[in-house]
Amino acid sequence: MSRTRAEIAPVFDWFLVAACAAVAGTLVRAIAFTPIEMRQGPAQKIFYIHAPAAWVAFLAFGLVAIAGLLYLWLRDPRLDRFAESSAEVGVVFTTVVLVTGPLWGRPVWGTWWTWDARLTLTLFLWFVYAGYLVLRGAIDNQEQRARYSAVLGALGALLIPFIHLSVYLFRTLHPQPIVMKPGAPSLPDEMLVTLLIAFSSFTLLYVALLRARYRLAEARSALAYQEGGDA
Repeated sequence: MSRTRAEIAPVFDWFLVAACAAVAGTLVRAIAFTPIEMRQGPAQKIFYIHAPAAWVAFLAFGLVAIAGLLYLWLRDPRLDRFAESSAEVGVVFTTVVLVTGPLWGRPVWGTWWTWDARLTLTLFLWFVYAGYLVLRGAIDNQEQRARYSAVLGALGALLIPFIHLSVYLFRTLHPQPIVMKPGAPSLPDEMLVTLLIAFSSFTLLYVALLRARYRLAEARSALAYQEGGDA
């Protein structure tokens, strides 16, 4: 029991600190050393938070789907704990996307929100995975909880390609991709370097948060097992 409680106790995570420092350094570069976009002005710098957060959210939910499908095949509870951890981190990054989007859109589009396809689908994605977390808290039986969560996590990830392609399929205020598209990126080299650094540092932060959240899930499972409960 004491060993498990020690595992749950907060520990200093150098990897997480390094990831936060990398994100902070990225923001300093974006704000102070990256040119201001001519048409959008300083508001465009939100792009260096908004786009990498969206990438990480898609990555997180994609891994939820993969881990969930593997759980349905292998029935390994570690896969379920991984999916839960990734979903929780993904919801955090999707919240960042939904907050920074209106902050960027207001000075550029003249409105905080518009119900176009990409914005609406992204909001729906947030609700799906917030519901995923609620579902996990509503089911006591571990195996049943894992099965239901795996199905919902896999179905929710089907939204990701539609969100990416929505700017091609529908009329929307949202600009078309300037990096993740066929052909060369549509950014000046200095801005592109900053964006790629932002993608890397945000991905590093995702991995750090996922590791921390997964350790918590493992510790909770071990504690529940020792106490004779259901993790």
